[in-house]
Amino acid sequence: MTGALRPILARWPLVAALASAAMLAAAHAFERFGGLPPCTLCLRQREVYWVALAVGLIGFALSRWPATRRWVALALAAVFLVGCGVAIYHAGAEWKFWPGPAACASTGATVSADDLMAALGGGVKPPACDEALWVFLGLSMAGWNALISLALVAFSLAAARRPAA
Repeated sequence: MTGALRPILARWPLVAALASAAMLAAAHAFERFGGLPPCTLCLRQREVYWVALAVGLIGFALSRWPATRRWVALALAAVFLVGCGVAIYHAGAEWKFWPGPAACASTGATVSADDLMAALGGGVKPPACDEALWVFLGLSMAGWNALISLALVAFSLAAARRPAA
């Protein structure tokens, strides 16, 4: 383990909570300031970060008991792995590798787009899980989220392997 990673891994529950809060802030900024409304799968990805934020804060509170450190890190790895899976599923739906969930507007929502438009007063396109609204370096937000989640899984596993202090 390099010296630069040692302080990060030593405080991993807090770092994971802060990373989760940053991901939630970024998602809300894209929505609020970027005008990109979240689809059903976007909201599922946010739910994972809310869970990771809670687990990280609880783990930080329990960090005074060294026996809990490994279990908290493994729990965070599991949560971030779920997030990675949701993000991969979302990115795959965007690339048309498989269909998105029925709740997505362009893949068979129970309310028609016309009904939604009428209810919203028109001028708003309902979000669809199978359309990437933002792409950077060839990856959508879901693709970037998958990579970030995978990195957070790796850090969580490294923190779990870290010898007790």
